[in-house]
Amino acid sequence: MIDLRLLREDPDRVRASQRARGEDVALVDALLSADERRRSSGVRFDELRSEQKSLGKLIPKASPEERAELLKKAEQLKADVKAAEAAQNDADEETKRLAAQLGNLVHPDVPVGGEEDFVVLETHGTIRDFGAEGFEPKDHLELGEALGAIDVERGAKVSGSRFYYLTGVGALLELALVNAAIAQATEAGFIPMLTPALVRPRAMEGTGFLGQAAENVYHLEKDDYYLVGTSEVPLAAYHMDEILDADKLPLRYAGFSPCFRREAGTYGKDTRGIFRVHQFDKVEMFSYVAPEDAENEHKRLLEWEKQWLTGLELPFQVIDVASGDLGASASRKYDCEAWIPTQGKYRELTSASNCDGFQARRLSVRMRDGKKVQPLATLNGTLCAVPRTIVAILENHQQADGSVRVPEMLRPYLGGREVLEPVSK
Repeated sequence: MIDLRLLREDPDRVRASQRARGEDVALVDALLSADERRRSSGVRFDELRSEQKSLGKLIPKASPEERAELLKKAEQLKADVKAAEAAQNDADEETKRLAAQLGNLVHPDVPVGGEEDFVVLETHGTIRDFGAEGFEPKDHLELGEALGAIDVERGAKVSGSRFYYLTGVGALLELALVNAAIAQATEAGFIPMLTPALVRPRAMEGTGFLGQAAENVYHLEKDDYYLVGTSEVPLAAYHMDEILDADKLPLRYAGFSPCFRREAGTYGKDTRGIFRVHQFDKVEMFSYVAPEDAENEHKRLLEWEKQWLTGLELPFQVIDVASGDLGASASRKYDCEAWIPTQGKYRELTSASNCDGFQARRLSVRMRDGKKVQPLATLNGTLCAVPRTIVAILENHQQADGSVRVPEMLRPYLGGREVLEPVSK
């Protein structure tokens, strides 16, 4: 939720943000109108309540002749107050409803456009020339099956398409990645967290996942719980309805959780293997900071992600995500995309998003600095989305004989193993 004071003071900026997102600009004027009704109805209610209280003090002192007239007036005031309160509540609800539909304000430096209009900021690592090495690279599924690491056939048998089993060294590789990611995050000062996978509606709505992203959320209607698509949701709601001391910020958490996504609208995309799946595990970084520190914290999250991917010895690029592909809660987002040899292109592995005060307002997470209480800023960054990271490792570190070299950073978490060997031909 954006600051309504900013909306009133600079509506053109909000209109420009909506336009950049490809969203409905008319929503801004509808919200301005609702906010004006909310404020004017509030003033009207306060005036009538004040008049009602003053009248209540006069009645006991009035003469019998005056009292009858005052009581009649009191009855009318009572009805007027009730009507004014109803109008105020209606306007307040309408304002909240419309404000919840409005995305965060897009940062002025974000490239304008859709999914393909991102700007490449950096490239890291060297893309292997498999032809020069004398063999054609295999894709992650062929490699994973030969290693006894991935079983999508039985995953589909048990749960349907886009489900899978990680078996043998595949399961060990996930555990190694998770432990290495948590170790890096802990060393950087993040508090490790195991978070709930089921949340109440307010947590999901408060983080901005029940608007345009709702189609990808699993909902358990009978119990009115949502399955999270990222531990960002329970981490953002962790301090819901709390006031945090400014001198204790930043607060940084690293959450590990299962994640669930319906992948609606992706029919026919990435159907082979485990790149795009309905259930996966992820380590997510999450920060609560003072508003003035948000942009610098955003850069720090990106640096931790770059450190992670460099440690995995993966070639990758950093992109500035375009305005139409941000998601409702982010004002700016950086993605790190790893090179996938058999696809011949970079694919997203991590994201780092600055949500400013958008989620904090919706979840009522505030900070106290002296006597001043205000919303703080929240940011999130993926450190390791496990299946996609496994895809990148298998394809980039494969060898001619079908084995896969283990990046040095992961070897301590795999019992010193340097190579993953095929278990079948």
